[in-house]
Amino acid sequence: MKVALFCGGYGTRLREYSETIPKPLATIGSRPIIWHLMKYYAHYGHNDFVLCLGYKGEMIKEYFLKYDEWLSNDFELSAGGSKVDLFSSDTDDWRIKFIDTGLKSNIGMRLLAVKKYFENEDIFLANYSDGLSNFPLDEYLEKFKATDAIASFVSVRPSQSFHAVTSDKDGFVTAIEDVGHANYWINGGFFILRKEIFDYMRPGEELVVDPFLRLLKERKLIAYNYTGFWAAMDTFKDKMKFDKMEESGDWKWKVWEKQ
Repeated sequence: MKVALFCGGYGTRLREYSETIPKPLATIGSRPIIWHLMKYYAHYGHNDFVLCLGYKGEMIKEYFLKYDEWLSNDFELSAGGSKVDLFSSDTDDWRIKFIDTGLKSNIGMRLLAVKKYFENEDIFLANYSDGLSNFPLDEYLEKFKATDAIASFVSVRPSQSFHAVTSDKDGFVTAIEDVGHANYWINGGFFILRKEIFDYMRPGEELVVDPFLRLLKERKLIAYNYTGFWAAMDTFKDKMKFDKMEESGDWKWKVWEKQ
C-alpha cells in the first residue's frame, strides 16, 4: 500500500532547525524523524512512499541519494577497507518517489499534486511527517476496510502542556483544566484514505477543512481513538524529549524493535 508523506512545510515552530534544514530531517538520535516514520510503515509492509516536497526539498532528496547505511548500522570491514558487509539494512526494500508539490502549498494542494500516483490505489495511507506513534496500524486498517468510510485518521490526546479555558459571556472563567486530563482529542496526522477522497477535494482547499467537512456531512469520515504513545515534533522542546527517549532506550515508537 502506498504512503503519501507531506514534508514540504516551513516548520516555523521548530525554528532552531527549520531555518537550516526541513523539519522532516530534524534528527532523533542519528536518523531524521522521517526515517523513523518510514521505518514504522515499512514494518507493517507499506514501503512504497511518495514524498510531497516543498521547503528545502532538495535537502531531503540529497539525504536519501547519499544515504550511507554504514553510518547507522553495524558492519564488518575487510579486504584492507575495500569491503563493507552490513549486518542489517534499513532501506533495501523501500521505493521512494520525490515529488515537488510547491513551496507554499497546503496539505490538500500537495495531495492533489500527487493524485496520479494513487489512481490505481483503492486505499492508501498519508501522514504529516512530524509525529510518531506505536498504534497498531494493521488493526486500524482492518477496521477501516470494514466500513464504507472514505477517510479516517487517528485521534489522540494532546501531548503539549497547556490549559483549556471556558468562560461565560462576561468573560468570567467557569472552568480551567489541563488538556492532557480533559476530554479533548486532536488529529494525530495518521490517515487512511480511499481514492474517492479526490472527488471531495477542490483546488486550494486544506484537506482537513472543506473536504473533511463534506465527508462528515455524509458520515464518510471516521476517527480511530488511540490512548497509547503518540508525540509530535513541533518545537525544540519536543525534539529534546524525543532525543532523551532515544538515549535512554525508551523508544516507544520503534515497533520494528519489538518483534
